[in-house]
Amino acid sequence: MTTQRSPATFPPTDARRHPRFDWAVVALASLMLFGVHLDAWAHHRFALETFFTPWHGLLYSGYALLALLLVVRAWRGGGVRPGTMPAGYEWSLVGAGLFALGGLGDLLWHTLFGIEVDVEALLSPPHLLLALGAGLMVTGPLRAALARSETRAPWPALASLALLLSLLTFFTTYANPLAEAGELMGDLGPALGVAGVLVQAALLSGVVLFAVRHFELPRLGITLLVTLSSALMLLVHADYALLPALIVTGLLADGGYAWLRPSAGRAHAFQAFAALVPATLFGLVLATLALGGSLVWSVTLTAGAVTLAALAGWLLGLAFLPRRERP
Repeated sequence: MTTQRSPATFPPTDARRHPRFDWAVVALASLMLFGVHLDAWAHHRFALETFFTPWHGLLYSGYALLALLLVVRAWRGGGVRPGTMPAGYEWSLVGAGLFALGGLGDLLWHTLFGIEVDVEALLSPPHLLLALGAGLMVTGPLRAALARSETRAPWPALASLALLLSLLTFFTTYANPLAEAGELMGDLGPALGVAGVLVQAALLSGVVLFAVRHFELPRLGITLLVTLSSALMLLVHADYALLPALIVTGLLADGGYAWLRPSAGRAHAFQAFAALVPATLFGLVLATLALGGSLVWSVTLTAGAVTLAALAGWLLGLAFLPRRERP
């Protein structure tokens, strides 16, 4: 005699959409990453000598609420074990556990070695574990959309990808012209500045091309990716002069996407789009810095940096170019 599993107790994991759950994850993930950037802002403004600060409180409150949401959703599915979450969210639960370990490790690390500053804060092992856990948590909506084989990118998936890019740019702040323009773009660090342009061009291109590779993007989708991820970086130094350049880059990239229609069947358009997005961003960013007096580079160095950004995007385009279906 066979018995059927009660769907009320053990609902199967399926590929159905869970829009309210996806948006709830995006909202709490945004709160958590806002806390990350606000904490970095506080480190620049104040000499923090303790783990227990209001900014850490916001960061860990966002984490706690997101972790609670994930655990409750898994528990309602029949217990915290594989097969109880919407498809794509299993690794978000793993990320919540890693983040908790990173938080405990961070407290211990601060107790033993003090409060890190500058580059040390970004390379601290507990902080890197926190970054890994956060990355797995915030990308739940993205993995869910991929698991459902969505053709058109849902907004929660794009927001999730933008938050991932924000996390990547934050932990490479030491090589980010958007955050360290004074140091990287001044007369003391042209080589570091160009290296920063290459690093950020590769990160931006990789994320945007990943989205183009897997989804059909809605209008303003790329604007969301570019603006949300980079605007948070501007918060750290409370310097918003580059915000117009970010918005214009996103709008131009969306226009280029609609015009070029990059796809597997339009390989040249895909490669052109891959090169144009980072070149547009850093062309506008460097022009803004030059007009504001923060850029002391020569025309040759500036033009070369923009060209290298385009080449970085073009090369990544070769890796992300979809293979055409065989007849």
